[in-house]
Amino acid sequence: MAAESATLLGRMDDPTAGGPILVTLRDGWLVDITTPDAPLCRDICEMPNPARYIRRVAGRRVAKVAGVDDLPPLLAPCDLQAIKACGVTFARSMVERVIEERAGGNASAASAIRARIAARIGDSLSDIHPGSAQAAAVKVALIDEGLWSQYLEVGIGPDAEVFTKGQPLSAVGHRADVGILAASAWNNPEPEMVLAVSSAGRIVGACLGNDVNLRDIEGRSALLLGKAKDNNASCAIGPMIRLFDAGFGLDEVRAATLDLRVTGTDGFTLHGRSEMAQISRDPADLVAQTIGPHHQYPDGLMLFLGTLFAPTEDRDAPGRGFTHHLGDQVTISAAGLGSLTNRVQHATDCPPWTLGAAALMRNLASRGLLGGGRG
Repeated sequence: MAAESATLLGRMDDPTAGGPILVTLRDGWLVDITTPDAPLCRDICEMPNPARYIRRVAGRRVAKVAGVDDLPPLLAPCDLQAIKACGVTFARSMVERVIEERAGGNASAASAIRARIAARIGDSLSDIHPGSAQAAAVKVALIDEGLWSQYLEVGIGPDAEVFTKGQPLSAVGHRADVGILAASAWNNPEPEMVLAVSSAGRIVGACLGNDVNLRDIEGRSALLLGKAKDNNASCAIGPMIRLFDAGFGLDEVRAATLDLRVTGTDGFTLHGRSEMAQISRDPADLVAQTIGPHHQYPDGLMLFLGTLFAPTEDRDAPGRGFTHHLGDQVTISAAGLGSLTNRVQHATDCPPWTLGAAALMRNLASRGLLGGGRG
């Protein structure tokens, strides 16, 4: 799934254990490493050296894994962590957000608006450092031309967009269904890097995520962001967290390329990629804007970093761009992090979210796993 030296942390449901377990990958096996001292992913991420703990802790083999395509269904590799996201962090996708806003969520109007904005702005925003004097000057010029937008404000202004993508334990994992609202007719996947961050604000690992995007709903009004982003099964994270160690860290995240493939039951295919080198804000800055003296997360957080990918290819009719069809298979992959695969369904047809924090605590207690733990 990743480099041979990778230290991985994941979660899966194990009926023989009576509930969710923590797993790592060793010698071609998924190994149960759940203990009373560390029954939660959150507990391991709070340790001084999570990777060293994973390498040393004893475990029980639970599933043979032949390769990346042989991974069984997994839970999202996070439990009590908050699920946060930063948006409009790439210049190209920033312009697409402006187009959505100007189109009022109308996909058929987007093509003409895209051409007009490209003629006025082009790629002029790609080299601007957010919050700089140059960015402030560009803002004045765009206001004068009637092109300023709330999306440009968070794209090149001093403050990043930080929002809640989902509630703790609400994300789905590898090979689960992801949900879109039936009311949405213009939507797409968003392949993103996701950082695992401790309660102290320390970045301890990274994995992949799909920040499912309902372009028409958010495009009608930015105040609909919460309704567009946080729905049943609307957030996928996985397949496992690759923990930072001597061979993998934030520099590798900064240099990563995420590949996306969408395969429809109608034979349609879409390929895309998101290159982290083109991000407008450094991942460490995004973390600092999310957690710190101004905002604490006692159980840590998972932070989506945004995406370069914004599909414009027509699928159903000329000028209407891309939108999902039910049954689409979405695979997001990156070297060293494996692949996250999900199938698209209506949110109302995805399995309902039932395992919240109270249910998880009761489950762990019934299995004798709450005798230790970390603060």
